[in-house]
Amino acid sequence: MNKKQKMIKLTAKRAKARKNKHTAPTIKKYVSKGDRAKALAQEQAEAALSGKQTAEEVQTTAEAEQEQQTDTTETN
Repeated sequence: MNKKQKMIKLTAKRAKARKNKHTAPTIKKYVSKGDRAKALAQEQAEAALSGKQTAEEVQTTAEAEQEQQTDTTETN
């Protein structure tokens, strides 16, 4: 192969490499069943901690809704 052909092929190869830049994979990494269970348990524990605060809010909201329903039934 002569020098001119070598240079042409080399520049074409470099151009192709510049065009095809590496992108991060879109497919998520495999997570084992045990790791998923640990993550789920941790999320539930966090929800339970924050759930104590929100449970009181939910309870007061539910009581308010019940009072509204009883008020509407009494007026009818």
